[in-house]
Amino acid sequence: MLQVKRLRPLGSAARPGRFPMTRLRKKTGATPVLTVGEVAARSGLAVSALHFYEARGLISSVRNAGNQRRYPRSVLRRVAVIKIAQRMGISLADISAALKSLPDERTPTVTDWRRLSARWKTDLDERIRMLLQLRDQLDGCIGCGCLSLKACPLRNAQDALASQGAGPHFDS
Repeated sequence: MLQVKRLRPLGSAARPGRFPMTRLRKKTGATPVLTVGEVAARSGLAVSALHFYEARGLISSVRNAGNQRRYPRSVLRRVAVIKIAQRMGISLADISAALKSLPDERTPTVTDWRRLSARWKTDLDERIRMLLQLRDQLDGCIGCGCLSLKACPLRNAQDALASQGAGPHFDS
């Protein structure tokens, strides 16, 4: 038979440094909330990275009576989405905007992930195309070192001063 001690509400004077739900978790195996250390261990991120994500509004936590962070289990899916998006080269600003576009900023579902990843797929395909082009044209510039030559396939397309010749140009 399962025995669970009666827990005090979060606002009551709990023992310092102890979270009441931890005792429940030990007795029942249930995990209603996770500590920052548990999220770090399960996600493979450093605690400082989780704090950074929280400061940027990518994830959120609640504070217990001892002012310690507690995360819902669903934060693990949000962190997984963030990690995958970052691995694809998506900026944190774009990830944040995508997560904020979800209703009530909920944890992404499978359908949400398909929609979000489709949005990023076009950008990823363009970056892949540009990197392949760079790789294929790189051997034409190795020897010269000058990226302003007319024949250089890697030149700066927005270089307004290229018409004045190679090298630095200063306004007098």
